Amino acid sequence: MNQQSYYFDHEKLHVYQKALEFVVWLNDILERVEKKHAVHGQLDRASTSVVMNIPEGNGKFTSKDRCKYFDISRGSALECAGGLDILVAKNILSFEEIKPGKIMLKEIVSMLVGLIKSNSDRTYEPEIEYNTEKS
Repeated sequence: MNQQSYYFDHEKLHVYQKALEFVVWLNDILERVEKKHAVHGQLDRASTSVVMNIPEGNGKFTSKDRCKYFDISRGSALECAGGLDILVAKNILSFEEIKPGKIMLKEIVSMLVGLIKSNSDRTYEPEIEYNTEKS
């Protein structure tokens, strides 16, 4: 996308652009996979979920809500990675054929984790050692 075609804030996110790039790449892959394989539909749905949850999360007003949708998107990206592995395990495609997708997914997951961490309201207790010995 060029800068003139941005209509919404989520379109500016690199992770959104990368997720769309993955969908385009996957579409070419899925054209070579018969629809009778369950993984075909699952990959299509999961890749769609990666993209769809980014704008939904980005449009939320609270950090907790944003993180929820970014986490769903991350889970769907990991599901796509598993789907690609299934294509190799079932000898439908070779590892070399799916490798570009795995590389894209690794980048997408990393960016989503970054978004989740940067939006997180969560507080953490510092690690301390508790004395459990009886006196």
